[in-house]
This record gives sequence, C-alpha cells and structure tokens, in this order.
Amino acid sequence: MEAARIAAELGALLEGGRVSTGESDLTLHSEDLTFHRPHRPDVVAFASTTEDVRRVLAFADQHRIPVIPFGAGSSLEGHVIPVAGGISLDLRGLDRIAAIRPAELTVTAGAGVTRLALERRLGRHGLFFPVDPGADASLGGMAATDAAGTMTARYGKMRQQVLALEAVLPGGQVIRTGSRAAKTSAGYDTTGLLVGSEGTLGVITELTLRVRGIPEAQAVVRATFPDVAAACRASCQIVAAGLEALRVELLDEWEVAALNAYAETGFPPGALLFVEVAGSAAGVEDELAEVTAIVGEAGATTMAYERDPTRRAQLWRARHEIFFAEKAMAPGKSSLSTDVCVPLEELEGVLAGSRAAIEGLGLTGGISAHAADGNVHVGLLVDPDDAEEMGRVARLTTELVDHALAHGGTCSGEHGIGLGKIGALEREHGDQIELMRSIKATFDPHGVMNPGKIFSEEAADARPA
Repeated sequence: MEAARIAAELGALLEGGRVSTGESDLTLHSEDLTFHRPHRPDVVAFASTTEDVRRVLAFADQHRIPVIPFGAGSSLEGHVIPVAGGISLDLRGLDRIAAIRPAELTVTAGAGVTRLALERRLGRHGLFFPVDPGADASLGGMAATDAAGTMTARYGKMRQQVLALEAVLPGGQVIRTGSRAAKTSAGYDTTGLLVGSEGTLGVITELTLRVRGIPEAQAVVRATFPDVAAACRASCQIVAAGLEALRVELLDEWEVAALNAYAETGFPPGALLFVEVAGSAAGVEDELAEVTAIVGEAGATTMAYERDPTRRAQLWRARHEIFFAEKAMAPGKSSLSTDVCVPLEELEGVLAGSRAAIEGLGLTGGISAHAADGNVHVGLLVDPDDAEEMGRVARLTTELVDHALAHGGTCSGEHGIGLGKIGALEREHGDQIELMRSIKATFDPHGVMNPGKIFSEEAADARPA
C-alpha cells in the first residue's frame, strides 16, 4: 500500500492522534542513537490513547504493514529503525501519569512518560524510580528493552519493577497483565514476556511500576586508581563485603579524559570509581568508612566525597553524559556502544581483554562498567562507510561476546538485541531460538511487529552493512 493511502486511511481512523509523511518526522523516526544506518518509515502515526494504538495495529495487521513502536528514540541497538518501512508508531502522546500511590509504593503511567518527567512527579511525594538509563528514555521503551542503569545491583532491571501493564497485540486486542499486588502465582508470566520483547510481540501502552522512598541520606565516594584492574578489584571487594551500595560505577582512563574534555569535570587522570551509599544518616557514615577503607587498600591515589544533593546530581549527570562525551572525542564519527555482562569474578578479565582488543585492532574508544553487577560497556568511534574499519569493529564485538559467553556471561546486560546483536543471541541461545520464534508467531502470526529485529531470517535483507 502506498504511503499516501496509508496516511489517509490511518488519519481517518485515529481519534486523538495524527499521521504524518513530513520530511522531518520521517527522518526523526528513521534512526536511534547508534551507528546503524537509518531507514525511513512510510508514515508516522502519533498516538495519544490506547484506542489510537488499537486502531493502528488492527489496520496494520489487516493490510500486513509493519509497525515499529517509537518512544524517545534513544535505543542503542537499532530497535526503532524501520528496516522494512511501514508505520512508525510514536507513543509520546501517551504521557499521562494516572496514579501515584505512596502508601503502596506504586505508580501507574503511560508508555510515553519519560524517566525524568516521572522523577519530577515522584519527587513531590518523597519517592523515586530506580531504573536510570543514561538517556531520558520513555517508560514504554525502557520496558520493551528491559532497560537497566546504575542502580541495578540493588534494585534490579525494568522486569523487576513492572507489576502490571497494558498492551495492544497485533490485530488490535488489548490485554492487561499482572496486578498491583506485590506478587502473583496466577498462570504464565505474560508481563515478564512482554518486558524485553523489543516491540516484536505487541505495543506496551501503560505500566504499573514499583517505586521507592528517597533515602534519608546519600553520599558518593569518588576514587581515582592507577589502572582499571585496581578499580575493578575495589568494586568487587565492596560487593563481597556485603555493602549494598546504591551505585558502583567504573570509567577507564580514556573515558575520564573524554568526560573531562566534554563536561569540564576536572577529574584526576586515571581509572575512576564512583561509589554511592544510601540509607539512614548513621548507616551512610558507617558504609562510607568501610568503602573508604576498601578503596584505600585497593590502591586509590585520590579520594573525594560528595554529600550535597546538588553536587551529587551534577556528578551523576556527567556520568550519564558519557555517550555524548565519547562522540565529542572524534567529531564527524558515529558512536557504537555495545555491552556484555559477566559474573563479578570475571569482570577484571573482560575489562583487560576489551582494552587489549581496542588497542590491538587500532580502534578508538573507552570502557565503562556498572561494576557491582558485571555489566561492561565498550564505546567506539567509527566511520560506518569505512568497510575496513567496520570489519575490525566486528572482530572486536565478536571477541567481546565470545569472551563473555565463555566465562558464564551474556551477550547483552541491558542494550538488548535489536539489529546489532542478532548473531550474538544465536550463539548464546541457539537451542532456544526456535522456541522464541514460535512465541513470536503466536503473538504476531503475520509478522507485522517490528520486523527485522532479534531473529536472523527476518533481518537478512534489512540489516545495515
């Protein structure tokens, strides 16, 4: 069906939304934050209600038109790129926070609500939401990719926060999974199945989430080490000591230099470890003393402390801007950010192997880690049009994944599969791929939901060069 006809028929169906074929809208919805080549949708449908989403999916399924859910466009593995064209379904209009329930520590909000918008509203009630990916992502997108962030070691990823959700399936069926209850043993976990499905099974429209009370006191230790190995050993000792730190974040020397240049942070050169503790005032002081002793024994060359809320927020804002700091180190190049996750006792090895691979292959980039849960990120600056360089990049990412899998890890701790990790998923879960395909076929028999993602046969003609 031609784009003009899709736009006309969809426009007549939508209640509160609209449809666009404008150049700027098509371009915006053709890409995410990664190096993956953009591809325009035929049209962009802007939904403002669940009924709008239902009508789009019923229309698309009837006419066999691909639908690609779109939130903030901040994904890192090409999840929202419409590799087969079709309808980019923009969910930012589903931005209502329906209920905040401080007594039961839950919130119900639309899929288009962003992380920072939720944070501002929750703060008025003395609450916060613990999943904090670097970007100001939408809640629906965070659920679809099972996002994580810096507080995962204490609170878990999105899947641990989602109590219930509303979703629309291909064909237009609206389902509601889970409940506000703290636990359930009622049937299959369809909530958990939709979380992390990357828009390939249906469209999440509303979520009921766990939230937490803002701690009485918080403080950050910022420690510089002569090398990544020493910083890694300190982080592992903090976990082994039973300290439930809120955050333990590691940046290698290259990342520190990039952040200093981009955000003028003025951190001393070397590998950097941020450790944030939170709880009662007395408990925080006790944990600060233990953290200080551990990082000192591990060889920290400098230490600084931040207790002031504004300065702590500035520090974490800088940490969350590392993606943009990396890009600023090589203007004109694209950023490729990939991740793996390994058991903590394997963290030092994967960090060392990643740096050796970057240098051995003549690439440019840095390494960071959520060091309390073993999630390692490698950020590379690349030219997607340079076939030879991209070949070296492919070697590095393959080596990184293979190392993680050989040491009890996974090909992705939080970025997901999308376009970029299809082969890695097959290496990790080859014995389950057919089962996953059968689940996909049950939810989406006509293959309209986000085609070209997760499974190789759908992406064979669509993946970027």
